[in-house]
Amino acid sequence: MNLLADLVGDYTLRTVALGSAALGLVSGALGAFAVLRRQSLLGDAVSHAALPGVVLAFMITGAKTPLVLVLGAALAGWAAALGVMLVVRTTRLKTDTALGLVLSTFFGLGLLLLSLVQRTGGASQAGLDRFLFGQAAALVGDDLATMAVLGALVLTVLTLMWKEFKLLAFDPDFAGVVGLPVRRIDILLTTLLVVAIVIGLQTVGVVLMSAMIVAPAAAARQWTDRLGRLVVLAGVFGAVSGLVGAVLSSSIPRLPTGPTIILVATALTVFSLLFAPRRGVVAERVRRVRQRRRLRADTVLADLYRLASQHAVPEDAPHDVRVLKTMSAGAGVRRCLEYLAGQDLVVSDPDGRWRLTTAGVDRGRELISGGGIS
Repeated sequence: MNLLADLVGDYTLRTVALGSAALGLVSGALGAFAVLRRQSLLGDAVSHAALPGVVLAFMITGAKTPLVLVLGAALAGWAAALGVMLVVRTTRLKTDTALGLVLSTFFGLGLLLLSLVQRTGGASQAGLDRFLFGQAAALVGDDLATMAVLGALVLTVLTLMWKEFKLLAFDPDFAGVVGLPVRRIDILLTTLLVVAIVIGLQTVGVVLMSAMIVAPAAAARQWTDRLGRLVVLAGVFGAVSGLVGAVLSSSIPRLPTGPTIILVATALTVFSLLFAPRRGVVAERVRRVRQRRRLRADTVLADLYRLASQHAVPEDAPHDVRVLKTMSAGAGVRRCLEYLAGQDLVVSDPDGRWRLTTAGVDRGRELISGGGIS
């Protein structure tokens, strides 16, 4: 109750929590397309490239108005993204090389400009360096309004262009065949990704922003194969990461908000990688164990059927476990028989011998005749 009261009554916490949740929602939704298109590193390049845009916007206008700085970051990030596309299309360089080249060039330029501005000694430049690592606690109402407007714009365009973006993500060649302007759609989707990145620079900074693009989407990918659910889940995971990270940082003294948000998003990703029911590591291990157990049980059942089929009535032909162990060449026969008994395929006689049920005879015949067990 105290936490809920703080979220409602504390202006600073409410602003930071809402801004972080909005950032996570937008970046997670757009990050789903970046992950599907194997462009996760594009977010890293754009976020680092936004720094010179922030500094140049300040140098030109002399103001630290959130909208002005965000606009500068967006233009620089957009130029970097187009630069990557241009390098890939006009040279023999691969995408990863182009990303590294553009990232290092723009980020180096940003650090150089930031150093020049800081050397002027003017008080007006104070706070520009928070775009490096973020300073969510400095968010105010104007910042939140800017993030809300830009985020709503991004999500609106994403909804309106859903079919085109979906086709671009899964089959860009077919999109070109049916007459869609693939290059323009690609630029539009990249532009939305740029906007999603720049609205989060003040919260988590250029260094960590790429994680907000990748982590929620990577976590959501473990839970579903449907694009719609993937985008929604990625947005939810991102919003939860932002909200929980903001609350945790406010509860623990001297705990920075941006890194905490990233750590929460990473924790969600690790949990999803381990425990997602379809793609998780643990689920895969469980499936393999069950598959090996079924295969082993089928082998024992087939051996028992071979022995029983030599009798006129297979159901009335019990056999000792030691015989089955000899045929199956190993331990674990008794556990397999107990497993088969749980499926009503075999039963145990009072003397400890095992025989097939009618269903077991049918299943054994199916295994032998169908080639399932040789």
